[in-house]
Amino acid sequence: MSAIAEVKALAFDVFGTVVNWRTGITEEGRAFGREKGIDVDWEAFADAWRGRYQPSMSRVREGEIPWTNLDSLHRASLDALLEEFAVTGLDEREKDHLNRAWHRLPPWPDSVEGLTRLKRRYVIATLSNGNVALLVNMAKNAGLPWDAVLGAEVARHYKPQPQAYLVTAELLGLAPHECMLVAAHNDDLVAAGTLGFRTAFVPRPSEYGPDQKTDLEAEHEFDLVAASFVDLAEQLGC
Repeated sequence: MSAIAEVKALAFDVFGTVVNWRTGITEEGRAFGREKGIDVDWEAFADAWRGRYQPSMSRVREGEIPWTNLDSLHRASLDALLEEFAVTGLDEREKDHLNRAWHRLPPWPDSVEGLTRLKRRYVIATLSNGNVALLVNMAKNAGLPWDAVLGAEVARHYKPQPQAYLVTAELLGLAPHECMLVAAHNDDLVAAGTLGFRTAFVPRPSEYGPDQKTDLEAEHEFDLVAASFVDLAEQLGC
């Protein structure tokens, strides 16, 4: 039996792999700005917000602060960015609405079709740094047909800490080699692969906009490389 034939579940990175965070945050920001009369470069705002993503999680990973879910980390980053971009006068309800833009991100054009096909044969679950409420709301909004919402909050560890991956497999009742991580990020796949996960790289060459320079192609030997989720489904016989 081949290694891929043993796979029973596909676990997905979400931000950038399944959903288009940059376009989603930019468009939400523009709509919010029009409504509130705020003149901001919302693409730059989206990039700056995402730029605080890894540093904020590193504070948790390194024990500088206790476990804090991604909604709360996003909100702390938002508060700092509003000051940095000189946005004033927002009340708590307005800030919360803007912070929840991450709950309303649009899927890539192939995501729903590909996931739906893959679900016919495999358990499909998130393996994301997003918290459960964020991912559930995102799935409801975008039509993402997850069987399970797992990852960092459930494991109380942010990727690439091993527990994020291993607890996901454990809760699915599977060994790591029976799970395949699907991601658009080389480093995420390498981390999963070292723990025994099978790996599938699906590039999203516009995740960071037209000038993206990273994760344009597979930089390591992964089990599968697919052009889209639909292509991945074809390769896996779904």
